[in-house]
Amino acid sequence: MGRQLAVALYVLALVVVVVGVDILFFRHQLWPRLLANIGIVLVFGAFYFRFLKRP
Repeated sequence: MGRQLAVALYVLALVVVVVGVDILFFRHQLWPRLLANIGIVLVFGAFYFRFLKRP
């Protein structure tokens, strides 16, 4: 149960960061917002696979 909670909190943090960046910086700009969102997801994914995923 602890592992599932950690992953759920990690995904929640990802969503909060993406929505926060969208609202604060790229409200009316489609392509920069899309590129920033893709970059954020890639960084979160890399961090997950490097530090949080168990072998």
